[in-house]
Amino acid sequence: MTQTFDPAVITAQSRQAAEELLAAAKLRPGDIFVVGCSSSEIVGGHIGKDSSMEAAAAVLAGILPVVQAQGLYLAAQCCEHLNRAIVLERAAAEKYGYTEVNAIPQPHAGGSWATNCWQKFSDPVLVEEVRAGAGIDIGGTLIGMHLRRVAVPVRLSLNQIGCANILCARTRPPYIGGCRAVYQER
Repeated sequence: MTQTFDPAVITAQSRQAAEELLAAAKLRPGDIFVVGCSSSEIVGGHIGKDSSMEAAAAVLAGILPVVQAQGLYLAAQCCEHLNRAIVLERAAAEKYGYTEVNAIPQPHAGGSWATNCWQKFSDPVLVEEVRAGAGIDIGGTLIGMHLRRVAVPVRLSLNQIGCANILCARTRPPYIGGCRAVYQER
């Protein structure tokens, strides 16, 4: 059962989560930041059953300006009906050599999050996968398939956006070389 939600609160929580994660992730301009978002879970419903364009728009209003201010590309994960494909700006897809696939997200086939991003991005394309440097999973959407190796969990000062649990991760290069190796912090 869905609950009443305040879009301003969702936007503020989303902005805070993005700011905190990006501070920990230390991404470089041009990197990809992936977000999977169940608008159903945000409003207190069940993932895939209570899609809310308004809740997804509130999340986008909080995250997109933060991502853009750091010169990053936002990657929006679709739901399972589009095999968790990614909405991405064409420039990012071309930069990274990702193959475009043919579908346009809809609220019940791709999800409200991906649909909002498709509508808001300047030149959106859909790709099968990305290798992002960090990301937020809002409501159990399983973004791990779109993160670079090695994913490192990041705890934030908040653990929910609306009614949805969030899990965050940054990535780091794999450690190699054993006990005599010296590693650099980034």
